[in-house]
Amino acid sequence: MRVDGTETFMPRTVIYDLKGGFGSMRKINALYDADDDPLSSSLWGGQTVIHRQQPIEPSSYQASLDAGLAAPGQLGPGDVRYWSDFNRVFFHPRSAVQLNEYELNSTIMPFERWQSGEELFAALDREHDIADRDLRPFVEEADGMQGLQVMAGLDDAWGGFAARYVERLRDEYGKIPIWVWGVQEPVGASLPREKRLLRLINKARALVELNSQATLVVPLALPRRPLPRGVRVDASSSWSVTGLLAAALESTTLYTRLKTTDRANSSSLGNVADLLNVFGKQTIANLEMSVVEPPHRNEDANGHNGDSAAAVNGRGAELFANAGRQAYAYEDVSESGSRDGGGTVSLDIDLSSPEELDLNGPDGRRSHRKRHVFSQFLTYRGPEKPEFTGANGNEADLRAQRGSYVARRRPKKVHNYHSALGFPILDSYPQNLLPPLPEQGGGDGGGGGVGGKAAVRTALSVDSSVTAKVRGLRSAVVRSVGLEDREAVGDELADIAERYREGWSSGSDDDDDND
Repeated sequence: MRVDGTETFMPRTVIYDLKGGFGSMRKINALYDADDDPLSSSLWGGQTVIHRQQPIEPSSYQASLDAGLAAPGQLGPGDVRYWSDFNRVFFHPRSAVQLNEYELNSTIMPFERWQSGEELFAALDREHDIADRDLRPFVEEADGMQGLQVMAGLDDAWGGFAARYVERLRDEYGKIPIWVWGVQEPVGASLPREKRLLRLINKARALVELNSQATLVVPLALPRRPLPRGVRVDASSSWSVTGLLAAALESTTLYTRLKTTDRANSSSLGNVADLLNVFGKQTIANLEMSVVEPPHRNEDANGHNGDSAAAVNGRGAELFANAGRQAYAYEDVSESGSRDGGGTVSLDIDLSSPEELDLNGPDGRRSHRKRHVFSQFLTYRGPEKPEFTGANGNEADLRAQRGSYVARRRPKKVHNYHSALGFPILDSYPQNLLPPLPEQGGGDGGGGGVGGKAAVRTALSVDSSVTAKVRGLRSAVVRSVGLEDREAVGDELADIAERYREGWSSGSDDDDDND
């Protein structure tokens, strides 16, 4: 409700940031500007002295939005200083909560240790009952809340803050699904060893705490391995890195915000979590994505591209051939398709792989041990065309192929959702990060694609790779954790790793189909 009593729609969210972290964004925006002086309603009758800090000037992009003018052009890395520089929406005044105890990028009191975040939450909670003050008004306004999503840093002090916050949320809303998206900073080669170790310790403690409180925990990180052709990410720019993460996160959760129609599937946060956590103990999921590149101009007479695998990001492509219906775990995938686990797929951008851990084999290469997928939530958003979905035959052949296999095996592991809504490429999105669809943003896919859309696949999986990752994390940090917590953290990490070895045999998948 606006100040004048009219209704409006804004994100139902609470944003915590450090002093200076909001940039030029105002707490009271244009929708809530009051004509009267806010001091006139004060109960204090004495003299007041106002001390104002020099405000941060808005970027030209934000100034144009505030003035209701067209954007002066697409944003570039030099235009983005804070996340608010590319923000395009108004937030409710209660949404922005500045934490003045710490300052952004401070070298005197850096906000980088787990204990700092934990202690900050405890201090604020004693004074204000922080969850009740900040979140409850939004919860009470929701007619049918399906769950809560928490997005926070996983390897800095925000991990400690988020762990205590999620613990409070679980106490207040015991049956509500709580998803945690844990973002990790890109690890540069110049980062000192003690800083790398500190991040790993923060991450270990965050996983231990969140694993016991959250419904689903999804670690997110930019891979250090080369990205596929057509995806251009500047690892030195947080704006660019989070642009890639946002495409994957927004796409995989899209189906929790849609209504079921003839052309799209829908689900809910609780339903997706239940589909993934088949044993009830596996709350850590891995997120992968692929961006479907549009066909290049060197097509043959039949309209096929010479590099068909690149055009469809081929691994498991045929799984999406009949997109829009429930996927069946059939083995008849394309030659370039993944065959790890009966219809499950591996996409080419792994956003959960902890590249900072030494998980390589003795020959210096990443281990090729086959992963076992317990359950996988696959999504595709984009057009239903052969060059995008990877169909190799006509519709009747695909139905016959699927029908013959369904008689032999029930759909158990793979849950497939499709929507024709492509990922929107806004003028605030990093230029050239994703290749746009030809009918939207240019035929060769090489332009910025402003106003266009991209076709995106995602795979949210619960699989046995978590065992190796958590064991590697435990080996790296257990000796560096404080004595009072060392045993508890080490034992809990070992227990988490063991949970991803239960319920399956490395020699066969047949037991997965038996109740």
